[in-house]
Amino acid sequence: MRPRELVEHALKLLLTKEMSAFAELWAEDGVLEFPFASPGYPSRLDGRAAVRAYLRDYPDIVDLRAITEQRVHETTDPEVVIAEFTAEGVVVRTGRPYRLSYVAVVTVRDGEIRHYRDYWSPLAAAQALGGADELTAAFAGGGDA
Repeated sequence: MRPRELVEHALKLLLTKEMSAFAELWAEDGVLEFPFASPGYPSRLDGRAAVRAYLRDYPDIVDLRAITEQRVHETTDPEVVIAEFTAEGVVVRTGRPYRLSYVAVVTVRDGEIRHYRDYWSPLAAAQALGGADELTAAFAGGGDA
């Protein structure tokens, strides 16, 4: 799969709540980074197993219902794409609407994600989930802060 196709496939897996299949897209030693992570939230996950653990309970946190405003930009590096998208759904615990925009810089080599740098707003996510403590509690168990 070309990088663009892999990222588009990954977004479909998120929408269908196939977290294990999503994690399988990572290389065994692939990295997921959150450059804007708030204190107490993981800033980096090393390896497919860490990505899988981080995402395991995602469908119990957010009932994702749509991926909108999706654009995948190819770059001058054939292994790197930039994805822009908005995830929409409902926060499971509160029933509140969830709408968060993301930008991801993704490096794909040999059909696997080698590096995924996820630029999202912790402030917007905390608002959607009901507060900073709820955000950290929901996701902090999967990696190193």
